[in-house]
Amino acid sequence: MNMKPHHIYMVLFLLLAFAGCKKDIIPDDDDNTTKTGYDMVFDEEDVPVLSLKVSLNEWNRLLEAYDTDHNTREYVHCDVVFEKHGKQYAVPDAGLRLRGQTSRRRPEGAEGQKHGTGDWHRCHFGLNFRKFHKGDDNYDLDGVHRINLKYAKEDPSYIREKYCFDLLQRMGIWTAERASWCRLYIQVEGDAIPVYMGVYLMMEAIEGEFIEERKDFQGDDGFLWKCGWGANLRDTDDWRFGVDENLGTAYAYELKTHKKKFDKGKEQLCRFIRAVRSLSGTAFRDWIEKHCDVDLLLRTYAVFIAVGHWDDYWNDMNNFYLYFNSDDLDNYRMFMIPYDMDNTLGTTHICGVQTDAGRHDPFNWGLDECIFISKILSIEEYRSRYRDYLKAIAVPGSEFTYEKSIVRIREWQDLIRPYLANATGEDQEIQDLPASWSNNRWYRIMEDGSNNWFRIKCSILSAL
Repeated sequence: MNMKPHHIYMVLFLLLAFAGCKKDIIPDDDDNTTKTGYDMVFDEEDVPVLSLKVSLNEWNRLLEAYDTDHNTREYVHCDVVFEKHGKQYAVPDAGLRLRGQTSRRRPEGAEGQKHGTGDWHRCHFGLNFRKFHKGDDNYDLDGVHRINLKYAKEDPSYIREKYCFDLLQRMGIWTAERASWCRLYIQVEGDAIPVYMGVYLMMEAIEGEFIEERKDFQGDDGFLWKCGWGANLRDTDDWRFGVDENLGTAYAYELKTHKKKFDKGKEQLCRFIRAVRSLSGTAFRDWIEKHCDVDLLLRTYAVFIAVGHWDDYWNDMNNFYLYFNSDDLDNYRMFMIPYDMDNTLGTTHICGVQTDAGRHDPFNWGLDECIFISKILSIEEYRSRYRDYLKAIAVPGSEFTYEKSIVRIREWQDLIRPYLANATGEDQEIQDLPASWSNNRWYRIMEDGSNNWFRIKCSILSAL
């Protein structure tokens, strides 16, 4: 019997839902001491130590940069030592910067103060091991060029973002970032001992290397765009487009690769947007099949809905990447890459059209102006497939069910719990709560019962 491609994907999706293991991006190795590269850095068998050594002048320069512009992307120099499985990996003269949007914070003291206050704050960091040594193979972490460091901002459970990216990988969504934890220390020149900042989630950075590592893109020389507020894939106003120049300016569509070819990349993206806006019916279906992996997109969104990822493209025009796998203006495949999934699993908000991501209609998830997904789901074939993927996630025994999820959650929490106490006094215990600002604070993910996120979501999805 001949099976259509989407039937094959459905079988694979169902198998992965019950498999209990991730689809590895790089083949795994049971012996952790022999792992290298991404497998070594991001394996989950222990919580490695990541130590940053910064000169006094560079640390004060970082603080001053934040005071001048809270959205600063300025890098300062630091030395890095990574300790894992009894081995040390040293990277001299790496680039360190602050990260985050609304979560951006000053790591020490109050505005105007220099180092030495002893008043430390957990904040997001980015490490670029080749920032000051472009193209030099001597500057990387065992082959890894960049990592992002995220603290558990308003996630008392510590596992929301980790769970989401892990589930994406378990569901065969190969565009998902790798993520695992580390213990972060910062030593500023002149201090007797380093400051322990606590447990951080190490995230794979989405940039050129991220594309090269994933052969399924079938092309690593295209345009990568980081998409934030205003990226509705409908409008093409000039103010929405820009180049990442580390100046702190935020664009709806920010080009991350091949920046010298910005005009060509912008024209390609604008042509894509105009086609989304203008085509309909069979013409739209034929065009989108050629230019997008629609099945991967549907499977990705099925996971988004399961975990309650409301701060996304469809509902908030926010938090995603687009990759076009060729710089040809008309012949390419576009991929939507998941990003920033900490406001999930019961952390809900009044945003877009939503007040409760746990119970909101999966077929009317977001804004009317975000027409890309809604136009895809207006085609009955895609709508039916999307429903099947949603229902498959909720089938008893799948990786999303409470029984399966709680095993992974407890293992992760047991792994990091001994290391939570830190010099900032923040985030020092695990609690089964959503963020303090969540508008439905009764959701639970660890406690079983009528308020459990997994129980509620599976009940709703299985009834579709």
